Amino acid sequence: MARITGVGGVFFKSTGDSAALAAWYQKHLGIKLEDFGGAVFEWQQDKAEDQGLTVWHVAEKDSEWFSPSTSSFMINYRVDNLAEFLEQLSAGGVEAIRGPESHENGNFAWIMDPDGNKVELWEPKLWDDKNKSD
Repeated sequence: MARITGVGGVFFKSTGDSAALAAWYQKHLGIKLEDFGGAVFEWQQDKAEDQGLTVWHVAEKDSEWFSPSTSSFMINYRVDNLAEFLEQLSAGGVEAIRGPESHENGNFAWIMDPDGNKVELWEPKLWDDKNKSD
C-alpha cells in the first residue's frame, strides 16, 4: 500500500506583503531564500542524532498551544544552538514570547512573526548512553 513518507513542504499565505514576510524570515531566522522565493531545507545538513525528523500533529480545537496567535497552524523550526539563536533574534529586535524551556525532547522557545503566526524553535536533545534509556 502506498503511504506518505514525510513532509515535502510547508506553504502558508501572508496576511500582508508576502515578500516582506519572506524577507523577515530570511533576516531573523536565517532561512536562505532561493530564486523562486522559497527555501529548501536539506536534512543531511542537520547534525542531530535523529538526522532531521519532522513531527506531524493535529491539535485539539480548544488547544492554547498556538496562542497568542489566532492562526490554525504553527511551524516548528529546528535550530542547532537555541541560546545563541535567541541572542541573535534579540539583537535583531525579535523577542521570545515564551522560553527557553527544557523538555524531554530538547529545548524550546516561541516567537511571533510579523503576520501574527506563532513560531516554535526547537534544539533537539543530544542523546548519549546516559539518557537514551530515559
